[in-house]
Amino acid sequence: MKTNIGITKKNTQPVATALAKVLSDTFILATKTLNAHWNVEGADFYNKHLFFETQYHLLYTIIDDTAERIRALGHYAPATLQAFLSLTHLSEISREKNDSEGFIKELLADHESIIIHLRENISAITNDCKDVGTGNFISNLFEKHEKMAWCLRAHLS
Repeated sequence: MKTNIGITKKNTQPVATALAKVLSDTFILATKTLNAHWNVEGADFYNKHLFFETQYHLLYTIIDDTAERIRALGHYAPATLQAFLSLTHLSEISREKNDSEGFIKELLADHESIIIHLRENISAITNDCKDVGTGNFISNLFEKHEKMAWCLRAHLS
């Protein structure tokens, strides 16, 4: 059935495309956070293991909300690893050392990159595509990423 929410298909398409990239970035970041959770080593293992678990749970909520926002606009969310890898601007990094500081720095850089990407898209989505709802949604997303980045940053000297 056709979506009739007061936004033209011409305007929902670029919004859905932008959200698909956000979804992909967040999925990759969640996977990297799981990697940190599973593989962190060192004297601070237990605390960081629990910390990374909290972070990936928050990311999975963002993933679900983003996919559902895409569907609410009448488009399909990407849902394969191949699609996520083709849409993300983040990179997968193989680590030689599984220390918490290295994981934290990598995850922090990814959160900050996503925050910048979200900020760059909010005006076009809100003004050019006339989608205030998704603009508000994106504002909430970058606030969540900012808080997660702050928590990561607090672990660094």
